[in-house]
Amino acid sequence: MTCCCFKFKAAIAVFVFRVLSGMILCGGIFNWVYRLEPVNVWRPMSAPGLSYYAGTFITSVLFVLVYKLFSRSLEGMSKIKKGLIYGLCVWAVGILPGMVCTHIFMTVNNTVVIYWTLVALVLTPVEGMIAAFLVSDEAKGGETCCIKK
Repeated sequence: MTCCCFKFKAAIAVFVFRVLSGMILCGGIFNWVYRLEPVNVWRPMSAPGLSYYAGTFITSVLFVLVYKLFSRSLEGMSKIKKGLIYGLCVWAVGILPGMVCTHIFMTVNNTVVIYWTLVALVLTPVEGMIAAFLVSDEAKGGETCCIKK
């Protein structure tokens, strides 16, 4: 077992990265993609509610916990490689199938689907690297957690 504090720190770092990158990319630089027809698929724009932040935090925690399980199969690799491989695997089995289904079954503009797919291809490996750098390897000296009892 490893230090539970580092997993929590990693989840918070991934959460902050997701929120900030979403604000900068989707809410700022590339917000024009949401004005492409059909626009009737979007809810009226407003500040994200508590459910957005709660859902993003929960998925960030899950992302880090699954990384910790997955990283055991990548022993002997550098943290950068572990993070990149994990992020690309999450993209390949999580994002890519979802975007194919979005394209096939929803009336979302193709440009939006391509944008979401490419942004995730860049951001998910970065999130993987954040998790890789902040989730410690097995604790040394028999210590299993940094929280003192």
